[in-house]
Amino acid sequence: MPQHDTEYRLDDIDRRILYMLMRESRHTTAAAIAETVNVSGATVRNRICNLEEAGVISGYTAHIDFERAGGNLTNLYLCNVPVPEREALAHRARAIPGVINVRALMTGRENLHVVAVGETTNDLQRVARKLSQLGIEIEDEDLVEDEFFSPYAPFDPDGDGSDRAPEDVISLTGEANIVQITVEGNAPIAGRSLEEASAEGILDSDTLVIGIEREESELTPHGGTEVRPDDIVTVLSRSSANERVLETFRSGNPEVVDG
Repeated sequence: MPQHDTEYRLDDIDRRILYMLMRESRHTTAAAIAETVNVSGATVRNRICNLEEAGVISGYTAHIDFERAGGNLTNLYLCNVPVPEREALAHRARAIPGVINVRALMTGRENLHVVAVGETTNDLQRVARKLSQLGIEIEDEDLVEDEFFSPYAPFDPDGDGSDRAPEDVISLTGEANIVQITVEGNAPIAGRSLEEASAEGILDSDTLVIGIEREESELTPHGGTEVRPDDIVTVLSRSSANERVLETFRSGNPEVVDG
């Protein structure tokens, strides 16, 4: 039985295997991983089995472009649910026909993210009605244009451990994006509160920090929340200048926004 309640300590071989699986799991074989990690194929298969049993690897998913697959629409619902009911409602939301992904956040108003696919806007409206009937309050929603994934750079056997790319990007219609990225030590925003960053023009009016993960905690951002190195921040940006937004959380000195 999977030991999901016990922390699983990864070694370098585990990390390298996970990096290879995250990078291109569809085409990565045990033999290919073994060659890179310099262990036997049997060792790789045993390690993967152990990681699955421990719940570290929770599944394998194909990332599908639903627009290309029949012209379907993909919609993101940002929802609010009572914290005590969050897990139960997440499972009930996942059972709605058309829903393909549900993400539960520890804190914040938009603490449940639901992704659904439909052939028409009527299908998406039906999903919205079903969510509401479950007692799930929809705070905002938007059509998803693209979604991008990157492997976790510190697990990269050939890298330097730095992570220049966001861990997760959801591209919405109207040039909006939801980005998750780790704050680097010398980032312009590091050590500043969100209020200070806005006043100094480091955060522009089109950028909203909607979640912060810090060590074992999930923080609800507000004006006085200080952003620290190694925080994992979730950002809603309604600007097309995505690179400018990312540089706020990376080492460097981007131009300060006027006004």
